[in-house]
Amino acid sequence: MTITSTVQHNRRSVFISGPLTIYEALESKSALLEELDADSVLDVDLSEVSELDTAGLQLLLMLKLEAQRTDKRLHFIGHSRAVLRVIDLYNLAGVFGDPVVFSGEGKR
Repeated sequence: MTITSTVQHNRRSVFISGPLTIYEALESKSALLEELDADSVLDVDLSEVSELDTAGLQLLLMLKLEAQRTDKRLHFIGHSRAVLRVIDLYNLAGVFGDPVVFSGEGKR
């Protein structure tokens, strides 16, 4: 799993690639909280997340709640099919509150 970020006009974009599972949760938590702390607006691109499990989902929910608690704007964008499957499995699309847009992954 890799987390990278870019900044433009006080808006930070974070890109997560690879699996976001229990094996990456601790490392990912620290990195994502640091990114959230760095700016008032954060876009998290999930289009390259290849695997998501319950621990990864909990991490995304924690990040969303922390953004609300600290009055920051957080948006999840580019949901991969792996992310969409888990969000759908737990019926949490409304909880995230972000438009769910297919990233184009797996189109034929």
